[in-house]
This record gives sequence, C-alpha cells and structure tokens, in this order.
Amino acid sequence: MSTLHGKERKALGDCLTAVHEKTPLIHNITNYVTVNDVANALLACGGSPIMSDEPKDVEDITSICGGLNINIGTLNERSIEAMFLAGKRASELGHVILLDPVGAGASALRTTTAQDIVEQLHPSVIRGNISEIKTLAKGAGTTKGVDADAADTVTEENLDEMVSFVKAFAEKTNAVIAITGAIDLVSDSERCYVIRNGRKEMSRITGTGCQLSSVATAYAVANPENMVDAVATAVCLMGLSGEIGWSKMQDGDGNSTYRNRIIDTIFNMDAKTLEEGAKYEIR
Repeated sequence: MSTLHGKERKALGDCLTAVHEKTPLIHNITNYVTVNDVANALLACGGSPIMSDEPKDVEDITSICGGLNINIGTLNERSIEAMFLAGKRASELGHVILLDPVGAGASALRTTTAQDIVEQLHPSVIRGNISEIKTLAKGAGTTKGVDADAADTVTEENLDEMVSFVKAFAEKTNAVIAITGAIDLVSDSERCYVIRNGRKEMSRITGTGCQLSSVATAYAVANPENMVDAVATAVCLMGLSGEIGWSKMQDGDGNSTYRNRIIDTIFNMDAKTLEEGAKYEIR
C-alpha cells in the first residue's frame, strides 16, 4: 500500500468520479477477438463505446466521440486505413488518442504499423507490455506473439532502470506511457507511477489488456488536465478489479467466470474502494 498523503490518493477517486459524471464516448478500432469485452468494460467503468473500423465510416464516428482507442491486435489493410483516417481526424479535433500496439515486434506488419501510428498520429497515450513498448522505443523486439518476452519482465531488481526508460520514452513521444505486467509503470516525462495491483490469473483471460486500453482512454478523456494520473487510475482500477474478482471465485469457476467477475467489479467500483485498494508509489 502506498504511503502517499490523502490528497494525492484522492486524485484516483476524483478521476473515477469524473468518468462517471461525464460518460465519455470512445471510438474503438479494436481487435475482433475481444471487441465485446472491450465494449462491456467501457460501459462498466462509466464510459460509452462505439466500434467502427470501416474507412468510409470512421471519420464521422470519431468526430462525435471524445477519444479514439486504436488496438492493432487483428490487423488487415482495411483496418489499418481506418486507423489512420480516424487518427488524423481525431488529431485535428484535439481528441485523446490511445495506441495499444498489440504484438509489436512479432511481425513486420505490426511493428511498422505501430511505429507509423506513433510517428504520424502522435498518440496521447501508449499502453502495452514491456516487449511492445521496447519495440517502439528501440525499433526491434522479441515479443512472444502478443505476450511479453520473459527476458523483458519488469522486476524489483531492474525497476530503477525501467522507470528511467519509461520516462525517457514518454519525453521522446510527448505521450503518457503505460507498461503493464506483474509491475505496472505509468509515466509522463516527470513522474512515474509504480503500481502493484492485479493477479497473475488475469493473464489467463483473453482481453484484459484490451479492456484496460479502452478504460484508460475513457479516463484520459474525462480528465484531460490530469492525464498521467487518469491513466494510472485506470491501471489501478483494472488490477484491483482483478484482485476483488478473484476473491469472489467459487469451486468450479474458471477463466470465463473470472472475466465476468472482473467486469462486474469495474461496474461496482467506487472512489473509496479504489483509493483504499490501490497499491502504488510515485517516483
């Protein structure tokens, strides 16, 4: 548990309350494996989802939203075209753009697409595992499919190095960078949240990262003056929901039930529970 003062900890509750009050509308160009869970997680956190990846549709759709969540998990030529059309329109309107570079480093198409999005669309937030983020930062990686390579794990032993790395990449991209894993890091160029919420069993569910990206987009949209805190709040929310959801598992329950319990916990989360249950420090 963090030893931060009440005022600092209250920022998390304030970010949650802002989402509930504003109900941000989020345009998601996300992968078809998890699209339903992404929509449900957004609804659960207090946001509102729209899904569209048709190039003839996305500019109009993103224009009526407050933020754009781009997830490259299931790329094809049409969806790539849609990402850039929507991204350019969102940028013109000053909307939040979040990039989830799923599998960057696993294939040339994923890596090139993610790098082009960073360079051309200048996302406000980039959220991925450590292998994906290292691929974007260094131009090459060893991503294991859509999972982080074991050699890239953020640990207590390399934490200082990883905090410096994420701050430097945030400064380079002028974005909030969120690296999620056993230890989560959320940083701008000045501050880095080190977050220790979550359960290892969350990795047995397809889509918790995709859900987090959509939720983080909603939090960033609802808290534009406080974006690093907003994204960190979303990361704490997802991890804590994993903890609470797991505590309610019963004999015979499996990963399908666990997925639903996480979404239910997001739905029922309040500011007090989040503030008390978030485990983080700021470096």
